[in-house]
Amino acid sequence: MKKVLKMIAVIVAVAGAVIGVVALVKKYVDSKRVVIGNDAENYVSCSCCDNDFVSEVTK
Repeated sequence: MKKVLKMIAVIVAVAGAVIGVVALVKKYVDSKRVVIGNDAENYVSCSCCDNDFVSEVTK
């Protein structure tokens, strides 16, 4: 019975260590992401793709 409890304790310890490493990696990756405000606010349309585009250059 003690052998089974030791095996369960080892499994729980390894699982806890894996969860801790995953949490640290996730925290590190999230801290490296750069958020540059609102995407809709920074959106610039490209009118050159429109069918009714009129060039500012005249010949």
